[in-house]
Amino acid sequence: MMITVTRLNGSNVMINALLIETIDEAADTIITLTTGNKLVVKERAVQISELCQQYLREIGYIALARTSKDEEGL
Repeated sequence: MMITVTRLNGSNVMINALLIETIDEAADTIITLTTGNKLVVKERAVQISELCQQYLREIGYIALARTSKDEEGL
């Protein structure tokens, strides 16, 4: 599963949330992937972060991480 973001020209692109290395927000939002590719998108950094969190919940990663911390007593 991937997240969908919008390029500046209005076209949608799906990216693997696990490949996001950085999100820079200035005049535009620039997503840098671990592959070195960069995407300039309309969404703000907080929106992209929320999409990534939703994706991680959907695949069960967030619940798994919380369960592991609870078991460790953290």
